[in-house]
Amino acid sequence: MVAIAVDGLTKRYGSTLALEELSFTVQEGEVFGFLGPNGAGKSTTINVLLDFVRPTAGEARVLGLDAQAASREIRQRTGVLPEGYETYGRLTGRQHLEFAIASKGADDDPQALLERVDLAEAADRKTGGYSKGMAQRLLLAMALVGEPDLLILDEPSTGLDPNGAREMREIVREENARGATVFFSSHVLGQVEAVCDRVGILREGQMVAVDTVSGLRDSVGGGTTLRVTVDRLEEDAVAAVEALPDVGAVTVEDGAEPTIAVTGDGSKTDVIHELEAYGLEVRDFATEEASLDEVFHAYTAEVSA
Repeated sequence: MVAIAVDGLTKRYGSTLALEELSFTVQEGEVFGFLGPNGAGKSTTINVLLDFVRPTAGEARVLGLDAQAASREIRQRTGVLPEGYETYGRLTGRQHLEFAIASKGADDDPQALLERVDLAEAADRKTGGYSKGMAQRLLLAMALVGEPDLLILDEPSTGLDPNGAREMREIVREENARGATVFFSSHVLGQVEAVCDRVGILREGQMVAVDTVSGLRDSVGGGTTLRVTVDRLEEDAVAAVEALPDVGAVTVEDGAEPTIAVTGDGSKTDVIHELEAYGLEVRDFATEEASLDEVFHAYTAEVSA
């Protein structure tokens, strides 16, 4: 089943085109990462899914329902952690959760939710005294109310320290294991890479790539890099490696311990054997994958240029 289906979505704000015929799907039970530079249209897309704004053209369906015609039912089945949302400073953390539980007609235990996000000791403190990270934890707890079928998390790691970010990722995994679909929008690429099944990259209101992280790496030719440390450099040996089948770029880093970096899908064993055949001593080697940060830059560089 498809949890989110966006088809030809276009949104204009006057003369500004925020989304242009955007189309993508998110499968039920998937953790889907939604990436893009500032101004790419991520927040507009989320606002359309939640019926906070109406599209100029196209349609969106969420949990099999029309995002505009059935917005109330969709919100009842969806947990949302919005970007930039502020808590009510005069209310305690417990009161925030009690309000969220009552709004959804759920029977969650506020204390259990507070414990889950490590806020039990601050449950009865007014949130005006919460740090940014504590407020973010509270908003995540509110999103979890009612065991939603869909979680929409917009920049969920904002304000969290490394431990908080790790705990947030663990909660995402737990909710997904429970059966929830997770739509995860973030600028923190490491967070996306750690939890997402697939990633969509948005640029200027259009989806320019949708794939697994490994598939995106392969698509930009940055799948893997073999780094071989040798005792010395020989031009003939480097040329022989460059001539091997399926080898991409070969770069040389000259130093106290010279290193030859080889990208592409060629056999790593063949590269090492070729270097040894020319009399070079292979002292160490390691395989590195391109980071999601590098892949993201490859797809969005035109915007930032």
